[in-house]
Amino acid sequence: MDIKQQTNKLQQNLYQLKEKFEHTNPPEDRKDRALFLKVKEETTPIYQLLERWEKDALQLVQERKVNVHPHQIVSTRENMELLLLHSYYIDVKRKRYFELYKSIQYIFDQLMRELDTLS
Repeated sequence: MDIKQQTNKLQQNLYQLKEKFEHTNPPEDRKDRALFLKVKEETTPIYQLLERWEKDALQLVQERKVNVHPHQIVSTRENMELLLLHSYYIDVKRKRYFELYKSIQYIFDQLMRELDTLS
């Protein structure tokens, strides 16, 4: 899977997480083991993809193929990891959630524009 496909897949995941945040009630017991196992099972592939995306995106930045700062890539991964948990545990204010969401989306969009100019 190339960086464009990874970014596209992460954008899809981001949208699905937003839908989950908006249409799911907070869990009654945040320490519920069944919920933890469900969250772990559903988010592990996203974490793995995010890790690979960060590595590949930083490689492109290092090769100066895209005009994105390395810090933006690292921050986007960290923000997406936060968003993953907030989407399941609904434990952050809506405003903060959408600040993270927009920040992640902005970098994904910027990276996709840069990748389109390479093609």
